[in-house]
Amino acid sequence: MAVVDHEGLVVTANEALGVLLGRSAAALTSQSAADLLDLAADGRTWHAYREVLHGRRSRFRRTHRLKHPDGRALWAEVTVVPMPEQEAGPSDGAGPRRMLLSVSDISDRRELQKRLRHLQMHDPVTRLPNRTLFFERLSAVLENPPYGDGASGHGRVGLCYLDLDGFKAVNDTMGHRIGDRLLAAVAARLTDCAAQDGPHRDGAHLVARLGGDEFAILVEDSAGTQQLTDLARAVLAALQQPFDLAGHRLSVSASIGVVERAVTGTSATGLMQAADTTLYWAKADGKARWTVFDPERNAHRMTRQTLSSTLRPAVERGEFTIEYQPLVGMADGVVRGVEALVRWNHPQFGMLSPNRFVAIAEEDGSIVQLGRWVLQSACRQARRWQLEHPADPPLFISVNVAVRQVWDSDLVTDVAEILAETGLDPSLLQLELTESAVMGSAGRPIQALQSLSEMGVRIAIDDFGTGYSNLAYLSRLPVSVLKLDGSFVRGFRYDDGAHPSPADETIVEAMVQLAHRLGLTVTAECVETAGQAERLRRIGCDTGQGWLYSRAVAPERIAELIGARPMTH
Repeated sequence: MAVVDHEGLVVTANEALGVLLGRSAAALTSQSAADLLDLAADGRTWHAYREVLHGRRSRFRRTHRLKHPDGRALWAEVTVVPMPEQEAGPSDGAGPRRMLLSVSDISDRRELQKRLRHLQMHDPVTRLPNRTLFFERLSAVLENPPYGDGASGHGRVGLCYLDLDGFKAVNDTMGHRIGDRLLAAVAARLTDCAAQDGPHRDGAHLVARLGGDEFAILVEDSAGTQQLTDLARAVLAALQQPFDLAGHRLSVSASIGVVERAVTGTSATGLMQAADTTLYWAKADGKARWTVFDPERNAHRMTRQTLSSTLRPAVERGEFTIEYQPLVGMADGVVRGVEALVRWNHPQFGMLSPNRFVAIAEEDGSIVQLGRWVLQSACRQARRWQLEHPADPPLFISVNVAVRQVWDSDLVTDVAEILAETGLDPSLLQLELTESAVMGSAGRPIQALQSLSEMGVRIAIDDFGTGYSNLAYLSRLPVSVLKLDGSFVRGFRYDDGAHPSPADETIVEAMVQLAHRLGLTVTAECVETAGQAERLRRIGCDTGQGWLYSRAVAPERIAELIGARPMTH
């Protein structure tokens, strides 16, 4: 301890301070305390110290690094406070005449804190930085970009986020002791890869264990995506070398998500979300590989999530509409029926075709609610056309049904109620199910189809020829119509310069003959040219559907076709 005057000069000091500073207590007298303790080295420290000397602050306290005369560094806590008036003597108007200076050697405490922080910030199994330290470093990089010019967008950051494939099986079959040894060995190889990639920079990249069998390699000053993919490739190669652990020889692989981007505009949350998504892609694409973040793929994923979350309310808000595509008799070109095709008029993404949302609706179950609405609306429209054109043969309406509608709802009851409500004759309703859905099912779906067929509703198998094609099973199903998949019809091109496929023609002809033998009618999809239509007519195909006749159109356009001349082009 020491007493200093209002100018910061030592008035008297005890022997302990002398020992700490490597001088005798007497030699400290009249010396500047700021010089002895190096308080002027830092502008903020110097200002705070002067404020106390001049009476404008009541206390000064700083943790300060000092150099001992023997060369070693020590950490000291320096405190300066005014002395009580009765001990300090009379005031001269410039504030308290004397200050009490105390200096405490806290080196041991700092060392303990450092060790505790290391334990707190590192994983005990692999001794790598843990999640807490990783995010601390990541946040520091994003807040203080390399080269100090993040505002100009020059600073870049990269991340390899990896997960071991099948690590759980190692733990389950060999125990956690071997699992922990494997994690430590993996950590060592990752550290080696990072060190080999990083020596030309300020230091090796940060390798961290984020938890379980998840690791991250943070490249704080990225040179671009190529550097990250080279690093990921090196990591995969290193991990594919067998591990010898306590007499066990193990082989593992990893999936790696790679993200590289400019620091400007990047947040820790956004970077980790991108890395997590990309790691998921690597897993989904087959594991044992690295995948680079793709903004387009991510946008598609986000769009899918958005559609999924808004699908159910969209039905209630009336965002869906139905367009109708004519089904035309091949022999005479007359419109016999129409297929109802649902569209989603999404407020954000515009008009969406079924392939954008039907699979999502099947996954989350909303296809039941949506399917019933389509069925009801289509039957009501078919009945309206019939009443508005009583002199013309009525059009049948064909509606797609997902197999989940059969499992998750009482489709038979729904159809019966809708037909009764709309007044549409059952023979004018055709329900389409895909070949794989019908022929891959048993039990309840088949019973439902049987009941619908007995009701008078026609059952059609859509996309026939691409699924199971179990012809023996087909003979036992309550099916009325086969819809040939468009891939066969595309081989029929004559008038566009393309060479026709004899195999496709032979297959279609055989399927048409088989269907007719079984008492079924055949509809060809994707009829686009007059040459295709003519060949299908000669083969004996009953009805056709495709752009040659019409795209899917609004109900008003269909009304114009009822009773009109045959559609030949």
